Order: sequence, then C-alpha cells, then structure tokens
Amino acid sequence: MSTSVSASVVGIDVSKATLAVCYHEQGHLRHVEVSNTRAGFARLVQAAGTDCLYVLEATGTYYLALAYYLHEHGARVTVLNPLVAKRFIQMHLGKGKTDRKDAQWLLRYGQQQPAVYWQPDEAVLVECRQLEQVSEHLLKQRTMVTNSLEALGQQPVINAVAWQRLQRTRELLDEQLQAVEAELLALLETRYAPEMGLLRSIPGIGRKTAGMLLLFAGGFTQCANYRQLIAKAGLSPREHSSGSSIRGKVRITKMGGGLIRSKLYLCSLSAKRANAACKALYDRLVAKGKNGKLALIAVCNKLLKQAFAIVKSGVPYQADFSSSLACKA
Repeated sequence: MSTSVSASVVGIDVSKATLAVCYHEQGHLRHVEVSNTRAGFARLVQAAGTDCLYVLEATGTYYLALAYYLHEHGARVTVLNPLVAKRFIQMHLGKGKTDRKDAQWLLRYGQQQPAVYWQPDEAVLVECRQLEQVSEHLLKQRTMVTNSLEALGQQPVINAVAWQRLQRTRELLDEQLQAVEAELLALLETRYAPEMGLLRSIPGIGRKTAGMLLLFAGGFTQCANYRQLIAKAGLSPREHSSGSSIRGKVRITKMGGGLIRSKLYLCSLSAKRANAACKALYDRLVAKGKNGKLALIAVCNKLLKQAFAIVKSGVPYQADFSSSLACKA
C-alpha cells in the first residue's frame, strides 16, 4: 500500500442508507447526500470525479460496496478505523456530531495526514471471512441451546417434546458447524497449501489454528513484523503509569483478534510441553514467580513470533532454528 498526502480530498460519512459527502468545488466547500447504492456511487463519482482521494470510515460492512466501486473506477481510497477518526476530531476540539460534520472532518483528515491507500482483499479471503462469521454465529447458537438443555435438565418435570427438539437443534447445529469449518479449511488449504504445512510443523499449532492464523494475518502479507501481528491479536502488554500514579497491573490490550487469542491460548497449553522454545519460556517465567496464566500469554506471543518467522523464511519448525525475521523491528 502506497502513501501520500493529497490536496484533492473527498470526505464521506457512511451510513446504512445514505452517504454524507463533503468536497471542495471551485474553492468552496460543498456538501451533498447520495444513497448508499450503486446509483448513488455513480452520482458521487460524477460530481467529485476519480482524480481525488476518498476518505471514509470502516463502518461495519456498509462501506465495502462503496470502497470496491471507487477502487474499480480508479479512484484512490483511504479507509480509517473509526477510533482514528474519533481521536482526530477530539484532538482538534471538535464539538457536536452530525453526518455533515463527520464528512468534513474526514476531508480534513485526508488533507492533513499521509494517506494509506485501501486495497481490496483477495476474493478467497473475503469468502473465508464470511464462513468464519457464520461459524462464530453457529457456535453461539449451539452454546445457547446447550445452556437451555442444561437448564431444562435441572427441572423436576421435563417435557419430552421440548427435550427432543432442543437435542435435535443441537445436532443440526453441530452438523452445520462441522460443514462450515470443513469448507473454510478446504479453501484455506487450497490457497495457502505451503503456508499451512509450515505452520503445522510448529508443535502446539494444529490444522484449525494454522488456518485461523492465515486468515487472521491475511496470509502473513499484512504485517511487516511480528510485533504488528501481536498488536493486531490484542496480545501486546499495556501499562498505565505516570509519575507516582500507577493504575493496576500490566495487562494485554485485548484489542481485536478475540477469536485468534482464544485459539492461541488453547494451543499454548500443549506448546508449553511439546514446543522446546515455548517450554523454556514458560518454565523460566514460572520460576521467576509469574502466574501460570501470564506465562501462557507469553507462550501465545512466542507462537506468533515463530509463525511469522517460519512463514516468512519458508523453513519448517526446528527446535534449534533462529531466524532474523523473528527479531526484525
């Protein structure tokens, strides 16, 4: 992704139904509103052109159709994390909130900050993320049904039909969940066959976690170093201290990556026994008096370091192997 600062900027506040647009025309600031449809996109491009930078926020899935449309028509696009836009507005003491004001603030951001151009993901990654979302949804439903079964089983009188229906629902959810996970892993193994083999060579990382890592890291092409990968997974330590004021213990950020964190934590339980480097790290931390959970979080970070180094180097796991990529800043 290339970066630059553009003088011709269009700020767009995206909502489900409409787009609030702000841009300069002949030296004057202009606001327009168009529908969040292809007809609205066409009207937007006709008004503002494609020789400019469009700045918008990643608002759920509502921005995607617009971003793809603009990219297909040759326009430059920057998609901001909403928190970045919020902090930019706060930094400039912005007051009040409307769609028009937000669009204007996005325009100002594009004028003042270096732009990172948005690029669409590979189609296979988009499909895999959709399957991952369906899998998470099915898993939540299965948990709800399981809890209902347990609650029903504690009652003194149990209706046979209610019990059978809940059991059948759980069986159907199990079947659907297995089918979705199988399709997801099949797609990932087809697209990332070499990388899957490399990741599975790491003791503690199995087939599912290897696939989730590749999906999470976009094939390990979206992070320049392992520190970025750890931060993206929300496993970076966060300390809050200033002078004599210290707020609580040092904890991980837990920003983003909730699913991959849970997968890695489960992997750390076996990695602390089977993975030589992880075992040495875990034993060293426990010997220093650190609690077991903190040591397991350190093992999760170690697994991410190993995964990054092994995929980038193309060398399968070796207990005594050390790659400069694992330490690259």
